[in-house]
Amino acid sequence: MDQPDSNAVKQFLLSLQDNICSEIEKTESLKTFEQDEWQRKEGGGGRTRVLEAGEVFEQAGVNFSHVKGDSMPASATEKRPELEGRSFEAMGVSLVIHPNNPYIPTTHANVRFFIAEKEGCKPIWWFGGGFDLTPYYPFEEDVVFWHKEAKKACDLIDPDYYKKYKQWCDKYFYLPHRHETRGVGGLFFDDLNEKNFQHCFAFMQAVGNQFIPAYLPIVEKRRAISYGERERDFQLYRRGRYVEFNLVYDRGTLFGLQTGGRTESILMSLPPLTKWRYNWQPEAGSDEARLYERYLTPQDWLELNNDE
Repeated sequence: MDQPDSNAVKQFLLSLQDNICSEIEKTESLKTFEQDEWQRKEGGGGRTRVLEAGEVFEQAGVNFSHVKGDSMPASATEKRPELEGRSFEAMGVSLVIHPNNPYIPTTHANVRFFIAEKEGCKPIWWFGGGFDLTPYYPFEEDVVFWHKEAKKACDLIDPDYYKKYKQWCDKYFYLPHRHETRGVGGLFFDDLNEKNFQHCFAFMQAVGNQFIPAYLPIVEKRRAISYGERERDFQLYRRGRYVEFNLVYDRGTLFGLQTGGRTESILMSLPPLTKWRYNWQPEAGSDEARLYERYLTPQDWLELNNDE
């Protein structure tokens, strides 16, 4: 029988966190991740790893959590009332990386597993996750590369997944009050429970393992580009959009707070520095305007002629 194996998922997630942190540390000459292990009174715990004030990364947080509870929070049961009255386990790896250089994009990745159980009933389980890219001064070749890597992860499991989960990502990471996407997208999937457990688990692993090959080549390509006060100022302004999304719309943030999760770990995604301005508009024809005009609208990046 194809029964869900929570322990196998947990062991993969722990090794994924180890691998991602190890690869990120290779880009830094001095800084390493600080680990903070924590326990949750209601059940479970996790280990948070944060790298701060690095040569390349202003802040990088890679969090593993495994929480348990007797009932699901409102954020989970609102659209799935069948989960009411069930105990649950939720585990995942979530990361957000904020670089120093405005020419290196901010990025987010997450892979997770939920299982809800009730005596006398079949367990309800699903996988979710994805990764997305938020550039400030984009290069089209980087965006195309990012989406090619996302497609590679999907093609390992199901060639139809890229189009489906790319479109879901564009829809999910959208700020309706700003009428713009958070960045240039990538993959987003949730409530994945089809075919069997092994199929879904394999896809979650493929997405998690593809993050480093998708992101670090962009970092290495752009880390030496010089920048000044103007570029840094725009980066801090655009980081405000990241904060707005995470605090207003993000389901993971809401789930963590509603389940009594560890606040420091949940909010590690927020940038160390940011700013807002009243009714600011980019100068016509500027590089900043090009971000708005070209990159904050969903499009099929793999159909573009990558000659930039």
